[in-house]
Amino acid sequence: MKEFFGWGGYQRPAEGYMSWQHLVFVSSLMALMILFAVLLGRRNRKMELAAKNKVLVVTAILIDSLELFKIVFLCFRAGDPWDWLYTLPLFLCSIQLIVIPLAAFSKGRLKEAALDFVFIFGILGAILGTYAAGNNYAAYPVLSFDNVVSGLTHALAGFASLYIVISGMESMKKKNIVITFAILLGFCIAATVANFTLDYNYMFLRRGDGTPYDILYNLVGGNQILYPLLVVLLFMIYICVFHLVYVFFKKKFGKNECEN
Repeated sequence: MKEFFGWGGYQRPAEGYMSWQHLVFVSSLMALMILFAVLLGRRNRKMELAAKNKVLVVTAILIDSLELFKIVFLCFRAGDPWDWLYTLPLFLCSIQLIVIPLAAFSKGRLKEAALDFVFIFGILGAILGTYAAGNNYAAYPVLSFDNVVSGLTHALAGFASLYIVISGMESMKKKNIVITFAILLGFCIAATVANFTLDYNYMFLRRGDGTPYDILYNLVGGNQILYPLLVVLLFMIYICVFHLVYVFFKKKFGKNECEN
């Protein structure tokens, strides 16, 4: 247990990014994520919104409880009560720690926009934070506190994303894209301020750190103006493309056309 929690540093060497241990572990999480999303989403699809929402409430409590436990534990392990400054929810994946509760507990247009945000970015974050997390799996053993908690929180975000669309909670209204942009830009601004204040790399706005963002970072030669601007632009393009693809499939295979 001492080794699992990393007290005094991990003694086992990391199995490595894209090792079979890494792939088996994250694939198991993704399989469970999809299974529960399909089972619960199909079961609740014809229920009232309040009944559907209960699953999101439980998901919000679970994901935030896990993250809070992780933050407190890491502060104890580091012997530094200020270590939480480096675990703020200012990565693309960890935005879900705030937006999933927002989707679960808010009402009206804000709820619609939050649900859409989780739908759009939850599954992307789940994939990037598991299969593409070279920064974690190259540094820690696969079955370690750092990777297990990270894997669970990313899987919960992916579950919420799939559950929302399978249960029919998404709205994907064009008028709500502005709120989706605003949520994303707000976090990007907060991450930028935190990066300069703490000399950190929230939202990977300063460098790729072994993630797919390295492709973009290398493309612009590490330029500290172009790189973060292109990362944010990429997020915006992703939102627009996601909406277009959603509308296409909804019109082609759905019973009713999407709302405008």
